[in-house]
Amino acid sequence: MKKTGLLMCGLVALCVQPAAFAQTDSAQKGLPALIQVATANTLVLETKASGTIEYQCSKEKDPLTTYKWSMVGPKAELTDEGGETVGDYSGPPARWAHKDGSFVTGSQVAVSPNGSKNIPLQLVKADVAGGQGALTGVSYVQRVNTQGGVAPAKKCSADNDGEKAEVSYKAEYRFWKAN
Repeated sequence: MKKTGLLMCGLVALCVQPAAFAQTDSAQKGLPALIQVATANTLVLETKASGTIEYQCSKEKDPLTTYKWSMVGPKAELTDEGGETVGDYSGPPARWAHKDGSFVTGSQVAVSPNGSKNIPLQLVKADVAGGQGALTGVSYVQRVNTQGGVAPAKKCSADNDGEKAEVSYKAEYRFWKAN
C-alpha cells in the first residue's frame, strides 16, 4: 500500500508541476536570463505602473569634480489589467503596497538594459512581505516592459548642484511567490 501511495503522489506531482512551469515559462519568455525568476516560483500578480522617478544633480564622491543626476526615488500608481488602481510603488527602500494592506520591500538582485531611453529591467528579491493579502509571501518582484524614467538629459554641473527633476516612466511589475 505504501508503494502505491508514493507512486500516486509522484504521479500527482508530475501532473501538477507542468502547469506551474508553463506559467513561469510563458511569463518570462523573451526576458534576459539575468532578471528571470527561478522555476521554483509562481507568478501571482501582474500590475502596470505609471508615475515618476525623481533625480537630483549632485557632486560625485570620486572624482570630486564630477556631477551626476542620481535617483532620489520613484512614485508610481499600480493598476490591474482593467486599469483599476490596486496599489502604489515608492522608495527608497523599494516598497510596493497593495490596497488590501499587504506590502513587499526588496533589494535589487540584477538589472538588464532596455534601451538608452528606458530604465533597465530589474529583478528584486523580497526582504519583507507583510500584511494579509495579494502581496503576502511574495519572494521576487520583476520590473519589465519599461518606458522612460532615465535621468534628465539636462546638464548636471556646479551651476545646478542640488536641483531636482521628475521624469515620467511606465513599467510592469510582476510579483512571484515560492512554490
